[in-house]
Amino acid sequence: MSRTTFDLLVVGDANPDVIVSGSPRHPEFGQREQLVPAAGLVLGGSGAITAYGAARLGLRTAFVGRVGDDPAGAFVLDALRAGGVDVSACVVDPAVPTAMTVALVDGDDRAILTAPGCLDRLGAADVPPGLLERAAHEVVSSYFLQPLLAAGLFVLFGLARAAGASTSLDTNDDPAGRWAGLEDVLPVTDVLLPNEPEALAIARATTLEQAVRELADRGTLPVVKRGERGAVAFADGELVEIPAPPATVVDAVGAGDSFDAGLLAALLRGRPLRQAMTVAVACGTLSTRAAGGTAAQPTWEEATA
Repeated sequence: MSRTTFDLLVVGDANPDVIVSGSPRHPEFGQREQLVPAAGLVLGGSGAITAYGAARLGLRTAFVGRVGDDPAGAFVLDALRAGGVDVSACVVDPAVPTAMTVALVDGDDRAILTAPGCLDRLGAADVPPGLLERAAHEVVSSYFLQPLLAAGLFVLFGLARAAGASTSLDTNDDPAGRWAGLEDVLPVTDVLLPNEPEALAIARATTLEQAVRELADRGTLPVVKRGERGAVAFADGELVEIPAPPATVVDAVGAGDSFDAGLLAALLRGRPLRQAMTVAVACGTLSTRAAGGTAAQPTWEEATA
């Protein structure tokens, strides 16, 4: 009998996103009012978007994060529940507000403004040991936004592996630009999920091939997201490249998180790496069909059509 209750345990950030589409590159100050084509309030946070996408792909998914005891926190938890994600282990923090993000979107590019709220209060101790023991895979998002979680991640991943789970990490951006602290974590990370600039920064490399080789030498499987150019990985001494299909991008917010969900869903279904990357690229691409990170996330049938 399987020990697992959940295919995927996601630990990380969750917040409402205010998506402003068609934003000017340089908004005018001086109380100037500028009109934009559209704006929306949607579920945000790399971890939350990954969890929502994984559930839509058919994975039994649990999410652990922190939200404030406020309307923004209730919005986040309600949205995740509505998407089929178990949030029973999430922490509602009465002392600090929920994080909030404003994304100014211009085509497939965006500027991201985040008020961290309670993000930096999430720690490894917030993850119930019993939940770790019941998950087949654990993925952590936004390493650099959550210093307490980052400090305990080596131990957390060690516990997950001891319980028989595999592990993955999407660091996301480092606002401080230091890209430090991963030396001990990468050897206990089965899959590393950076985008191309993040991979170059983590590896301190000048080319992508150099970066993925360097990261693989540190004991992890690097799978690097390249947007409209698809994805690259380095495994078993081989460079694996998957192109992206043509797409008309409405909004690329959360596309990398949808890629993560697709890759993990395929790997957990036993698909080989190249096929799993193809599914992941499809998930990332399909997610750009609508504004926000979750509105256009595909089902398994759509992603594998």
